[in-house]
Amino acid sequence: MATEGVSASTTHGGRAGRRGHHGGQRSRNLKLTVLSGVVTLLIFRSTIDSSLHSSLPDISTTNYVEEANRFIAQIRSNEEAEDGSSTTLITPNQAYTLGPKITNWDGQRQVFLQQNPGFSSKNPRIMLVTGSRPTPCDSTIGDHYLLKSIKNKIDYCRLHSIEIVYNMALFDEVMSGAWVKLPLIRKLMLSHPEMEWIWWMDSDAFFTDMLFEVPFHRYEGYNMVVHGYPNLLFDEKSWIALNAGVFLLRNCQWSLDLLDAWARMGPRGWDRDEAGRILTESLKGRPAFEADDQSALIYLLISRRDEWMDRVFLENSYYRHGHWVGLVDRYEEYERKFRAGLRDERWPFITHFIGCKVCTGYGDYTLESCLRNMERAFNFADDQMLEKYGLRYRGLSSPNVKRIRIETSRPLEHTDKFNVSQTVYI
Repeated sequence: MATEGVSASTTHGGRAGRRGHHGGQRSRNLKLTVLSGVVTLLIFRSTIDSSLHSSLPDISTTNYVEEANRFIAQIRSNEEAEDGSSTTLITPNQAYTLGPKITNWDGQRQVFLQQNPGFSSKNPRIMLVTGSRPTPCDSTIGDHYLLKSIKNKIDYCRLHSIEIVYNMALFDEVMSGAWVKLPLIRKLMLSHPEMEWIWWMDSDAFFTDMLFEVPFHRYEGYNMVVHGYPNLLFDEKSWIALNAGVFLLRNCQWSLDLLDAWARMGPRGWDRDEAGRILTESLKGRPAFEADDQSALIYLLISRRDEWMDRVFLENSYYRHGHWVGLVDRYEEYERKFRAGLRDERWPFITHFIGCKVCTGYGDYTLESCLRNMERAFNFADDQMLEKYGLRYRGLSSPNVKRIRIETSRPLEHTDKFNVSQTVYI
């Protein structure tokens, strides 16, 4: 079934709503600024008070924390109220686009690179992109694991000379939820013509092989690399034939065109609802709900196979997307039998916590199970970083570390053996 009927744009009322939304956003930003100053002052005051009256119960600190939580709750409630009054919905008789149509991006990039030879490199320049919502998680433990997730990604990018962008802004209010990545990726491509690849990675995915080097030489002639299986895509037409939570997209005209076509089903409102119905009818096993980015990509590749598939590489030779169930419990086995950097199934490159919603607590798995296994994944990866410094976690479920090497007066003797930063791109 064609997707041409799924098109949209904002109404005049929507534009008025956006003005109100931006005003509300400025109000929230002001509140956050005030909150930050107040909390800093109160914590400073509580520190002084506790030093002067160390024998007294720390009642004041508790009050300060409660007051801070009250501020945050107020910001959240205001945002929900404003969102309810300024919702911009897409109507079926207007056309939505990610931005002005660009037709000569490859030529523009080529001129830019010729004029800026400092960006030339023997290896492709890569930008890893991830992010989270602009408001705090519903619990502090959710924010804690988002912090661990970005720490894990920063470590990997530092080792492999990859630039990283962590985004918390909504670039287009109608492209909410998982669809937020499309306008973001497009904006980054156009703003960073020096980058050859944009690498999207969900916040609930962890690098678990810190030595793994992505085999970019295999992807010559391809513009998109995504974990998937051809038989599930074209024979089964399964809605889980590939995973759109982790993928590579080359910075080129083809990718801009793909993003434009992909985004057709994303605008919140009529477009997304109607597209969801089409996707459920077309893809095997898909429940009935609004259009999601992964199903839309699958449908696009199936329905317009001749147009897109010759530039899409379905990668399944290594754990580019390793579903955490069945992987996390085997980490100790991997450590006993194998080592990092093998580039195959003997050591998972990425462990993806699909179905875990630690920021909201509402997912397909219990919050306790998700947090426990995320802790193991983080420690499994971080052990590979700490080894350079002669440390390891006492266990994959423990936050405490232990020494695995005796300090000496000749530390450089161990540099080659324990230095995990073996890959340096120039």
